[in-house]
Amino acid sequence: MAAQILDGKSLAEQIRAELKDQVTDFVNQTGVTPCLAVVLVGNNSASEVYVRNKQLACEKIGVKSEMYRLPDETPESELLELIARLNANDVVHGILVQLPLPKPIDEQHILDAIRPDKDVDAFHSDNVGRISQGRPRFLPCTPYGILELMLCNGIKTSGKHVVIIGRSNIVGKPMALLLMQKGKGCDATVTVCHSRTPDIPTISRQADILIVAIGQPKFVTADMVKPGATVIDVGMNRTEEGLVGDVDFHAVKEVAGAITPVPGGVGPLTVTMLLLNTLTAAKNQCLER
Repeated sequence: MAAQILDGKSLAEQIRAELKDQVTDFVNQTGVTPCLAVVLVGNNSASEVYVRNKQLACEKIGVKSEMYRLPDETPESELLELIARLNANDVVHGILVQLPLPKPIDEQHILDAIRPDKDVDAFHSDNVGRISQGRPRFLPCTPYGILELMLCNGIKTSGKHVVIIGRSNIVGKPMALLLMQKGKGCDATVTVCHSRTPDIPTISRQADILIVAIGQPKFVTADMVKPGATVIDVGMNRTEEGLVGDVDFHAVKEVAGAITPVPGGVGPLTVTMLLLNTLTAAKNQCLER
C-alpha cells in the first residue's frame, strides 16, 4: 500500500486563514500592524524567490512587510548598521536576513546582531539556547512546521526513534533539540546523521520517523527506509527533471507509511510559521511597552 501523503500546502492554508483572523483581531485591539523587515543581500536567484513568497504571504494575512535590498558588495559594517536601525525601530517587530549571505560576511555575526525578540527565524544564539533549555521565545520555522505537520496528521513521536539526516543550524540541529524536549509532539529518541556518519542506510532503516535535510537530490532511496516509517523530506533541489527533494519520492512512497511531497510538503509550512512568529513578536513587544 502506498504511503499517506502529508499535505503541507493544505495545512499551511488552514493555519494562514486562522492567522489572518488573529492578525485582524490584534490590529483592532491595539492599532498596531505586525511588521516583518526582510533583508536581502546580493542577487541569489533562489533567495529572490523565497523572499517574494514571504512578502506575498505577509500581504495575504495583513502583516506589513518591508524589503531592504543591498548589493552583493555590501560590507558587513553597512549591513550591521541597517540591522541596528531596524532593532531600534518600534514599527518593525520581526527581522529576517535571508541566507546565504555573500562572502566574506560572517553570517553568525549578522544573525547575532538581530535583537533576540525580533529574531523571528530563531537563529540568534540567545534563542537557540532557550530552545535547548525547553523555554523557547520562538521556534525555528522549518522544524516548527514539521512538528505541526506531524501533530496534525496524528503521527506519534513519543518513544519513537527519529533519525535526522543533516546537521545544519537551520534544520538538523534545532529539529533534534525540539524532538528531545518533554511534551506534546516531542519525547523522541533522536539520532543525527551527517557527512561523517558511516553507513547511513543501516541507521536510517532503524527510524520510525526519518527527517532528511541534506541538500542532495534523491539521496534517500527505498532500501534506506523501514517499512511503514514516516519520511519527512526537507530538501528542495532544482534538477533537469524539475524540483525534487532529498528523498526518491516515487520509490520511497511504496515503502513508507507516510511521506511529504516536494513541492507541497514542508516548504509552505516554513513560511507559515514565520508569519506566526512575526505575530508572536508583535504581541510580545506590545506587552513590554
